Amino acid sequence: MSELYRALRISDGLHAVGRRDPQRLALECEGRRFTYGELRERVQRVSGAALRELGVNLGDRVAILAPNCAEYPELLCGFSDVGGIVVTLNARSPAAEIAATCRDCSPSVLVVHPSLEAVAREALALGLGDRKPRLIVLGSEYERWLASHSPIDERELPRFAETEPFTLVYSSGTTGQPKGIVISHRSRALTFHGMAMEYGCYSPDDRFLALAPMSHGAGFAFMMCTLYFGGFVEIATRFDPARVLERLAVGRFTGVFMVPTHFQAILALPAETLARYRGAFEALQTIISNAAALPQPLKEKVIDYFGEGLLHETYGSTEAGIVTNIRPQDQLRTQQSVGRAFALNEIRLLAPDGSEVPVGEVGELFSRSPYLFESYWNKPELTAECVREGGWVSAGDLARRDAEGFLYIVDRKKDMLVTGGFNVYPREVEIVLEQHPAVRESCVVGVPDAHWGERVRGFVVLREGQEAGQALADDIVAFARLQLAGYKVPRELGFIDAVPRNVGGKVLKRELREGAHPYLRFIRSRSLFSSTLQQAGAGNMPPTGRTRVDAAFAQVPNRPDESAADASADGPVCQRLADRYR
Repeated sequence: MSELYRALRISDGLHAVGRRDPQRLALECEGRRFTYGELRERVQRVSGAALRELGVNLGDRVAILAPNCAEYPELLCGFSDVGGIVVTLNARSPAAEIAATCRDCSPSVLVVHPSLEAVAREALALGLGDRKPRLIVLGSEYERWLASHSPIDERELPRFAETEPFTLVYSSGTTGQPKGIVISHRSRALTFHGMAMEYGCYSPDDRFLALAPMSHGAGFAFMMCTLYFGGFVEIATRFDPARVLERLAVGRFTGVFMVPTHFQAILALPAETLARYRGAFEALQTIISNAAALPQPLKEKVIDYFGEGLLHETYGSTEAGIVTNIRPQDQLRTQQSVGRAFALNEIRLLAPDGSEVPVGEVGELFSRSPYLFESYWNKPELTAECVREGGWVSAGDLARRDAEGFLYIVDRKKDMLVTGGFNVYPREVEIVLEQHPAVRESCVVGVPDAHWGERVRGFVVLREGQEAGQALADDIVAFARLQLAGYKVPRELGFIDAVPRNVGGKVLKRELREGAHPYLRFIRSRSLFSSTLQQAGAGNMPPTGRTRVDAAFAQVPNRPDESAADASADGPVCQRLADRYR
């Protein structure tokens, strides 16, 4: 490598600001504040300790098990500066899952937050394979350890290609077993540049409120981009919706990243709390949403409360990076769209035979950009399945494109279900269910059916003040039948308190499909299903088992004899809905 060329690193911006303006405030977390000069020195101490004591070399894995904390950025930068691959473990994972992940990637070092030390030691006791990692506990022990090592001079750092891995992110496992996704320094650094161009909240004068877990790829990226360009970031260690509003107003933040669950919790606050802060976000320039699509009613409420011209809704994946963005001016004009291609991104929608589909038709979404992942960890067959010739990566989603180039996600490729030979895209059904005045959120899955192959099962979360019951289930399904082909309408409908999501906000459909999520216990106990259970001969059902879960739904048989007049806008179904919700 030429001595005149310095390969991209995710820490480049932090070091540059630390050299140029060491007194500039970099971050705050739970009352702890660090300038760029102080943060840079701590990064250099981590790098020095990694090389001199821990023996971390190029390609060695270093795992972090911690919630959001002030030390997270210095650990990410310090270990990756010496060529270590940082593995960000989900702080909510049980010991067995942590152990399984560590057995897969064999970290030489495990850095743990004090609140998770017991879980980490339990994972160690379960066995992490041939290698037992060095355990470092944050807090006083870590501070003494850090102080015992002098900052390393940048000239002593090893030189390596920017395509070398920076991090190993384990997927959420929404469609199967988690897998390690390798992301390079180049991919992340160029992502930061694209974000700065697109969002307009990543300058040295900007202030960013970081809420999302940094163990998640998006949570890390939206936080770290601030430090890359010399801005100020406040790291929240937990999500408190009222506290978020107060900080956005008082702290004069210009940018924030939230997922739909955050917005739901904020807008569910008491009316007096919402009224107190309405109009108080004068400094706010950008709100970024990611992880899952914002239901249109929720999107409209977000825009109404925070103001127009702020909301960006970003779509992507860990493998593909940021794929699209719908800008503020298009949020209400192009409903349900995820926007157009993100900066430096190319997009193709392909049919199963590899040909591009015409405008308006559904195809598998492929993208090509500088933000792509490198590979799946030790899974070349999965990498080959995901990456096509020419560097095109599948996001795993099905989409269509309109004449203006706006993309609409139809569904995940693996979520598509086939009933009676017809393809059903759950997202299409969910959009309709969420238009019902009693429904706040929905989730649709396919379950095995001996006759149809699969049948459509729907879950709904009701708006406040709505009472679950068989009559309401009939109303919701009748409403859906007005807008969907019969085979797309849910045959079964369940009421749940909340749609299960992972730490990054993605819906865990697999848990609902398999009856594995604790929310299903709420379904089982509802009195509304008692008549259904009796009809199914389930009065003396055992306390556990899939049969009980499957039976505990409002049964919604298709009604082929329902007349066109009944289903018309002026018919009895619509009139009944209007009367109930006027």
